[in-house]
Amino acid sequence: MGAGRACRGGPSSSPAAAAAAAAVGRPFPPIAASCPFSSSSAAAAAPAAPSETASTSVTKTVNGSHHFKIAGYPLAKGIGVGKYIASECFTVGGYDWAIYFYPDGKSPEDGAAYVSLFIALASEGTDVRALFELTLVDQSGKGQDKVHTHFGRSLEGGPYTLKYRGSMWGYKRFFKRSALETSDYLKDDCLLVNCTVGVVQSHTEGPKIYTIPVPPSNMSQHIGQLLTDGKRTDITFEVDGEVFPAHKVVLAARSPVFRAQLFGPMKDKNMKRITIEDMEASVFKALLHFMYWDELPDIEELTGLNTTWVSTLMAQHLLAAADRYALERLKLLCELKLCEDVAINTVANTLALAEQHHCYQLKTVCLRFVALPENLKAVMQTDGFDYLQQSCPSLLTELLEYVAKVGEHSVSPCLYSNEVLDGGDANGRRVKPRI
Repeated sequence: MGAGRACRGGPSSSPAAAAAAAAVGRPFPPIAASCPFSSSSAAAAAPAAPSETASTSVTKTVNGSHHFKIAGYPLAKGIGVGKYIASECFTVGGYDWAIYFYPDGKSPEDGAAYVSLFIALASEGTDVRALFELTLVDQSGKGQDKVHTHFGRSLEGGPYTLKYRGSMWGYKRFFKRSALETSDYLKDDCLLVNCTVGVVQSHTEGPKIYTIPVPPSNMSQHIGQLLTDGKRTDITFEVDGEVFPAHKVVLAARSPVFRAQLFGPMKDKNMKRITIEDMEASVFKALLHFMYWDELPDIEELTGLNTTWVSTLMAQHLLAAADRYALERLKLLCELKLCEDVAINTVANTLALAEQHHCYQLKTVCLRFVALPENLKAVMQTDGFDYLQQSCPSLLTELLEYVAKVGEHSVSPCLYSNEVLDGGDANGRRVKPRI
């Protein structure tokens, strides 16, 4: 159905003119006409069919449940044999179903001595195969439900087949009425019935005829490039004498603290510059890197130093910054890094940090490391231990408990080394470099 106007050529029109005129009425030539290969050549170029093929037939059930509450049971008695109370219809496996409860039973020969319970196909269908489960709930809380089920057991004849709409499965003598009325299944004149239907469905799976490799997500690279390019920034941070441009919307999306500061009710609409106190520039730079790239930066590239000691110091500072700005993933990454790099001349500071920022696994690792006899004396001689005593005196009590536990048991080969990280002596008495 083209929207163009057809042009008709007169008897004297040349073949070229006629072709040009015909092309006016359509934006693209016909696919068949544009194909450079004839049908015979295409057939010749088609790959030969494989000599062996395979397929798989898969049969499974699509399950669904319905909970049916029958309130006012005493008033339902006497409606007549063969008359039922129906639940709302519910859909499972593309078919509608309903629960039928017969207060006076379904069969005249039983003389209303039993209640009957059935599940019925309530929509059009032919030879619908299904598994069923009917449960009368014990309302005493004892869990003594009355259950009739097809699920979880071998069925000699296979699933039940419902031939047409109105076909039912269930029990004419589901429960003797006199026993039901004195049982825990009846409470406050109510009965609770649960029904599960599993519709049997089959399909055949053939071999895949396509291979479409989907590359991993590179969203972080695109967002990180915003920081690298420095374009369209709308906020500037001044940290320890250095300036860092950034994007408000990225920071707000990553940190609830920045979100409140930049877009909360107390925000300053004219805010263009924020000064960050109590943080080194390299730490804030690493923090920004994580917020844009969702990964830790290369510490050597960031600081110009390649030592385990500097890496540990950066992890300590970053953990505090992550907690400050509610960056939980960054905080956990730093906690993991510090657990891996625990050592004599940094463990006391790390322990204090773990206590202050609620890093309980890191705290446990540090306490166990310090409590080892081969480590305790050396740790106590570090400046970090003096800081620990002043800032977190309650930790000393916990440390003593760990030391006592170690003394009570024979110590297995140490899981930690008493390595001194490069950058400090055995006593840890060295001024920390700026990172």
